[in-house]
Amino acid sequence: MPNNIEGRGLTDREMVQLCLELEKGRCRSLGSTMLETTHKELRDIYTQCFDNASKNHYKLYQLMDEKGWYKTELATVDQIKNVQEYMQNNLHPDDQFQS
Repeated sequence: MPNNIEGRGLTDREMVQLCLELEKGRCRSLGSTMLETTHKELRDIYTQCFDNASKNHYKLYQLMDEKGWYKTELATVDQIKNVQEYMQNNLHPDDQFQS
């Protein structure tokens, strides 16, 4: 993202990008806090806040995508199969708790 050159202010793209990054940070922070909170009512509040931040983040992403400001690439069938295989072979929950 370019710097604020010669006092020109931020472009719409720069402002949306900053908002997207802020929401992403909010999701990370709320997600960590939510996962580490044992008090049921407090956890529910954090979960609701996380859901709101996640929805805001997705709306900002959609806006950037519609305007061509956020380029993504579709995964190939082989890439999807590789990820599925990796997940099945390396992240099975039962393996996490075996002695």
